[in-house]
Amino acid sequence: MPPTLASLVHHSALKLTVRAGEERLDAPVRWAHASELADPVPYMEGGELLLITALKLDAEDPDAMRRYVKRLAGAGVVGLGFAVGVHYPDIPRALVDAATDADLPLIEVPRRTPFLAISKAVSAAIAAEQYRAVTAGFAAQRELTKQALSDGPEGLLLALAGQVDGWAALYDASGAVVAAAPEWANRRAARVTADVERLRERPAPASSVVAGAEDRVELHSLGTGRRPRAALAVGTASTLGTAERYAVHSAIALLTLTTERSRSLHAAEQRIGAAVLRMLLAGEPDHARTVAGELYGSLLDAPFRLVVAQVASASAARVRAGAEENGEGAADAMPGTASAAVLAAVADASGNGDPLAGLVDVVEAAAARSGEALLVVPYGERLVLLVVDGGAGVRACAEYAAALEAGRLTAGRDGTASGEEGELVMGLSAPAGPIAAATAYKQAEQALSVARRRGRALVEHEELAAGSVLPLLADDAVRAFADGLLRALHEHDATGRGDLVASLRAWLSRHGQWDAAAADLGVHRHTLRYRMRRVEEILGRSLDDPDVRMELWLSLKATSTNSD
Repeated sequence: MPPTLASLVHHSALKLTVRAGEERLDAPVRWAHASELADPVPYMEGGELLLITALKLDAEDPDAMRRYVKRLAGAGVVGLGFAVGVHYPDIPRALVDAATDADLPLIEVPRRTPFLAISKAVSAAIAAEQYRAVTAGFAAQRELTKQALSDGPEGLLLALAGQVDGWAALYDASGAVVAAAPEWANRRAARVTADVERLRERPAPASSVVAGAEDRVELHSLGTGRRPRAALAVGTASTLGTAERYAVHSAIALLTLTTERSRSLHAAEQRIGAAVLRMLLAGEPDHARTVAGELYGSLLDAPFRLVVAQVASASAARVRAGAEENGEGAADAMPGTASAAVLAAVADASGNGDPLAGLVDVVEAAAARSGEALLVVPYGERLVLLVVDGGAGVRACAEYAAALEAGRLTAGRDGTASGEEGELVMGLSAPAGPIAAATAYKQAEQALSVARRRGRALVEHEELAAGSVLPLLADDAVRAFADGLLRALHEHDATGRGDLVASLRAWLSRHGQWDAAAADLGVHRHTLRYRMRRVEEILGRSLDDPDVRMELWLSLKATSTNSD
């Protein structure tokens, strides 16, 4: 505790006597200052004990003393010390009454007690308090370090909550609560999640204060990079004291070191993960399991899914309107509902132009909260994730895709340029095991290709078999092939010498049945036979070849989709 008026009054060597304001003696004293100015207020900062002899004051004038005392109280002066036996044998009644009315402590200083002795007593008390705070801070640092080494961040938070007589919580990069202490603090910590997300938008290091009805919460970002890796919240009933402040700063330093150390470990783990993935794709599951060890071994013991993510270029993606025309509505493109934390991660990734980093943050945070193993490997321009089937990682991918879709749909409705340049697309394999990892990767690649073509953020491989092959014909290369294959027939029909394209479509749709196809066209079957011979002559291909019939039918469907 800093020195107070009460501690000075009780100081046996000072022999001070209280003459007014006895109820305010618990006020802390920041400094003791002597001044004989008629108006010392411009030189006060608040919290001072002002020492006077009334050299330039008319201390017996009630009106003057009321004005004098009122200004001192308004400036935050916590007490007035009056030296008796210098200019006045006793404290004048006018000053006592004014101090009593203003509830300002008035202290009588005996003639034998110099002002310097009071200043020294205040200075010594402040120094002792600072020493105690520093000592307590070092002790807190040792305790926090011990808990961090033995019990990790959870033990550190519990020790910090005890040091500040409040609660503490740790948040991950997405703004979700990772741990809180004591146990009852989890719900309180969840209420400031939105404030933590706003803090993440500021470059690290950053801090803010949230004042609520229940407590005062300080938020601090953690990490040395531009983007915060985590955040610490500390809730107390009042403003932190010096010792408590030391404890909080120690916790920030320890958690930052833990975060940065985790980043180094993460890089090493990622290298191991890349080796495991290469072995799995090479068909060496036993070697992969050996290398995985305890780090990724549990991930290979149960069905998993492979996610392949890539930032799509404009030339590789199909416009969203085309996807909707083929029966893939907006509702189908929304694989889940995104949480506020995921929406914030998507917004942050959009701001810094790195959607792959945003995906990693969201999936890693979800896996950490659920205690799941997760393998994340950069693979060329792609990102490969191996996640537990049906686990939090899969759900996080779906939420992230939902948030991306919501942003794109909003941009489309607003008429703003959502642009497909730089948009994230993902392909998700079917459940698989280590033996079938290569097959799962191919499935994820196929789903990724479909996601690009359909303008979807996420496509599961299981959706492909349930859908139709026709939307795949919307690819520009397929349309160019179809146009080239059928161009001669269209040019023939344009001269008015027959309707070969319509006749070919009817004949193929009837599986080569002449009578049925001729009836559909309203012509004689001999006329249809003649037209099909003309098709063969113009194209230089035989309609008896099933591959030719297949190519012609798909070309007709592709050009039909294009014309629609």
